[in-house]
Amino acid sequence: MTLRIIGGELKGRKLVTVPGMQTRPTADRVRESIFNILGDRVRDALVLDLFAGTGAMGIEALSRGAESVLFADNDKTALTALEKNIKVCSLESRAKIIKWNILKNLNIIFSFPQAFNLVFIDPPYNKNAIQPTLSNLDKSQCIENGACVAIEHSPQEPISEKDQRFKISDQRRYGKTLVSFLIYML
Repeated sequence: MTLRIIGGELKGRKLVTVPGMQTRPTADRVRESIFNILGDRVRDALVLDLFAGTGAMGIEALSRGAESVLFADNDKTALTALEKNIKVCSLESRAKIIKWNILKNLNIIFSFPQAFNLVFIDPPYNKNAIQPTLSNLDKSQCIENGACVAIEHSPQEPISEKDQRFKISDQRRYGKTLVSFLIYML
């Protein structure tokens, strides 16, 4: 599968992918739709890319004018591809990568001085990772009030708004992928 940046200053740049099905990169069509929906929210954003994989979402955000991205993933192969992609795109000054088990907690984020206002979450499908991730994100106090959280997930794994600070503002289905846009309410 060829993975490319689809918009902004890096448009057309090819990215390194991870062999096999362990890491599932976001299809170009889905990524383009997500960024069309986000619109101006991306410019100057402080982005957190959880379950970052190859980094396509965060790199796309940087290409479209995001200020910086913190990428987090726990898979060694994905992190290797992500490091290569950051380097080939010359984004080292605007990107930071951490190896972290997101489902355990997000304590590593306490050390970052600014709150994030845009978050991408693309966990493995149907592994019950969404609710723990959102809970850890809330506990970390690392996102601004009104921050947008875009989650790619299976339609079979719905997002519950019960007793949460995350409210669904939009949902779009693309084949086997459901993209939910949430707003964080303090």
